[in-house]
Amino acid sequence: QGQLVESGGGSVQAGGSLRLSCAASGFPISSYWMYWVRQAPGKGLEWISGINSGGDTAFYADSMKGRFTISRDNAKNTVYLQMNSLKPEDTALYYCAADPLYGRWPSADLYRYWGQGTQVTVSS
Repeated sequence: QGQLVESGGGSVQAGGSLRLSCAASGFPISSYWMYWVRQAPGKGLEWISGINSGGDTAFYADSMKGRFTISRDNAKNTVYLQMNSLKPEDTALYYCAADPLYGRWPSADLYRYWGQGTQVTVSS
């Protein structure tokens, strides 16, 4: 049974940076698109970014372009999200997900694997 475990969340002031990690077990991420998705308090899921299996193609939501960078290390079975210039509106629970296909699906059950999330809180 595959599992995704996120880490690296925390509290930071506006303008700061955080690097999230997502460690996979039970399946090789080298065969999957990997994603980051977030959910702010009282809001629905927001797709952030996706990276292909080889790590040479990445897509971002418009609001994250230039501030967030997704990357992966297939040898470590881990995907990362570097977040810079953080804003209070980036406060959310950040999830890692995996799927064989590319998509910006609106709910967790549409991804093959889904993590438990890591909290990011940005104060002004």
